[in-house]
Amino acid sequence: MYIDSHCHLNFPDFANRLPEIYQHMQDNQVSQALCISVDLETFPDVLAIAQSRDNLYASVGVHPDHEDCTEPTVEDLVKLAANPKVIAIGETGMDYYRTPGPLKWQQDRFRVHIRAARETNKPLVIHTRAASEETLRIMAEEKAGEAGGVMHCFTESMEVAQAAMDMGFYISFSGIVTFKNAKELKEVAKAVPLDRMLIETDAPYLAPVPHRGKTNEPAYVKHVAEEIARLKEISVEEVGELTSVNFRRLFKVAQ
Repeated sequence: MYIDSHCHLNFPDFANRLPEIYQHMQDNQVSQALCISVDLETFPDVLAIAQSRDNLYASVGVHPDHEDCTEPTVEDLVKLAANPKVIAIGETGMDYYRTPGPLKWQQDRFRVHIRAARETNKPLVIHTRAASEETLRIMAEEKAGEAGGVMHCFTESMEVAQAAMDMGFYISFSGIVTFKNAKELKEVAKAVPLDRMLIETDAPYLAPVPHRGKTNEPAYVKHVAEEIARLKEISVEEVGELTSVNFRRLFKVAQ
């Protein structure tokens, strides 16, 4: 019924807990999950998790915040993305929250990912924080719309969402949308059409209400769906069904 479009199951928070995590997914009708790469050093761990179960998938990429790591080339990403379990390129993007920009190395890395996505015909998983204008500019310059993808853990304005959707991107909401103080984001969630929406946990981070402050996990994505349903005044079943259809269409995976 639900799909977690973005989680990090290789992180230390889940060490020795994966069987429990998978059972919680089953108990909460979370049928599939996309495990996201943040650097090339730990990509083998992400891929191994995806290969361990039919309902798990992987991405390949280097997070914009990671400085002391192997810098990817287009050739690196294309080669690693050839594995059938790898269904996306990223997470990638721009982040000036911790280190104010502009940062040329971040821009260059983002461009590399977009070019790899276009070459492999696999969608992008894009992270943007305090850098939305720069993110959209590079997406347009590099023709990111040819690959498509998702703006993950979206926290920007409706104007940014619309600009991304105009390039063919989906908008993904995380547990942040359940937070009481996320009033502007709730309005964006109300406005984004269901056929352009995904849901995610970003586990182990950003656990939704009523689990806020705890370690997040894919099973909790149902609470994101519940909040979207409340905001849009529709059934949670409809949110679960349509966001799952969107996920499978974007990432070209079977039910």
